[in-house]
Amino acid sequence: MPHRLASRPAKALATRIRGGKLTSQALLDLYLARMEQYNRRINAIIATDLNAARKRARAADKALAKGDIWGPLHGVPMTIKESFDVVGMPTTWGLPELKDNYPKRNAVAVERLLHAGAVLFGKTNVPVMLADWQTFNDIYGTTNNPWDLARVPGGSSGGAAAALAAGLTALEIGSDIGASIRDPAHYCGLFGHKPTFGVCATNGQALPGRVAQQDITVIGPLARSAGDLELALKIIAGPDEIDGRGWRLVLPPARQKSLREFKVAVMLSAETAEVDRSVQDRIQGVADFLAKQKVKVSDTARPDIDTTRAHHVFIQLVRAATSRAQTDEVFTRNLAAAGRLSADDQSYRAWMLKGNTMFHRDWLQWNELRHQMRLEWDAFFREYDLLLCPAAATAAFPHNHSGERWERMVSVNGQPQPSTTQMFWAGFSGMAYLPSTVAPAGLTPEGLPVGVQIVGPQYGDLTCLRFAQLLERDYQGFVPPPGFE
Repeated sequence: MPHRLASRPAKALATRIRGGKLTSQALLDLYLARMEQYNRRINAIIATDLNAARKRARAADKALAKGDIWGPLHGVPMTIKESFDVVGMPTTWGLPELKDNYPKRNAVAVERLLHAGAVLFGKTNVPVMLADWQTFNDIYGTTNNPWDLARVPGGSSGGAAAALAAGLTALEIGSDIGASIRDPAHYCGLFGHKPTFGVCATNGQALPGRVAQQDITVIGPLARSAGDLELALKIIAGPDEIDGRGWRLVLPPARQKSLREFKVAVMLSAETAEVDRSVQDRIQGVADFLAKQKVKVSDTARPDIDTTRAHHVFIQLVRAATSRAQTDEVFTRNLAAAGRLSADDQSYRAWMLKGNTMFHRDWLQWNELRHQMRLEWDAFFREYDLLLCPAAATAAFPHNHSGERWERMVSVNGQPQPSTTQMFWAGFSGMAYLPSTVAPAGLTPEGLPVGVQIVGPQYGDLTCLRFAQLLERDYQGFVPPPGFE
């Protein structure tokens, strides 16, 4: 029973606490016991503040005894991605020079979770600068996928996904600029939601001293149920204090009550970024199920966008967005390297160098292309409710820390593909500000999880989540990895 309890949705755990069937302290003790038992194998939770967590759990139980309910997560223990500022725990982004950086105030999302009653007890591992689909750094080491310890859990919210899948925490919040929520959810058999750009305030999810909103970047929840995604999104969504003086967020509710009311398009692969057959088959399985449920399914409908062009636009914009991470020395070196590129070099390295060093005038041109594609997406969603597609080209791949990211290969249908090519599945919709939810879609023949990415129109977050909830109920929900039941 304790093992099954640990893997219950956060929403169900909160209900049990409010109903007097479970105390916050008992649930915290359960997660801490599982952390002691399992975390050495996966290295997902890398920092804790147990004294503060136990104090808050006791306070939650005392408050409840007096009839005082703090919020929808009253007394529920959870962890959060290491890049979020939490008083009492370090924020390093995997950089050794920040190992002693203890923020003096919480991130906006953290404050909202606390206001909702959550008990934060730890932080989960990230790659250096959140810049990888693997999760490793020189401070905390490597995080393993609980489905196969020799494989990656994804990144950059890899520690978050591994901890959730292993049943070490009730809920998580990650960030996403290049599938950093969607990719770990896919690799670890979880639910994850990348919100519409700007829906959730990102204040306090940044390097020290940085306060500007980064292009494309969003924050959002990872969970073991789609219902938890919606609950967490509603808690953390909305403007920050300054923007809140002038506007309020009102996401349109999903109008569909059942699967058969949806009209969806399915995209299994792309010439720009081929997808392994093991992943395609699982998404095709979802499509076949939907057709049997009388859902209107098209395997040919697409937004009128050239996929290779879209990938190029995304890489330019995302590398421009992250260009501030370069030191002056690195920028000077990259600027010189970009100047030596041949005009016909279309490699990822060439795109990266140009994106990292572009003039603002060039960025304006790429941004214009982005907004033209945004209009094409909007036209597509006037006819279709959702687009279903992969989150990545393969299931979780083996650890590989050698060389540059574009030099590391993944095997796609028996052929090597640069790991950076599959970023297409992050950027196709992400750079156009669109929301998308990843939901479990089954296992590969090797027994590895596959997720389906559910892309919706801008501000259609609740429609994506409604579809994921119906899929969870009628097709596939979270399954604990073997050995972590």
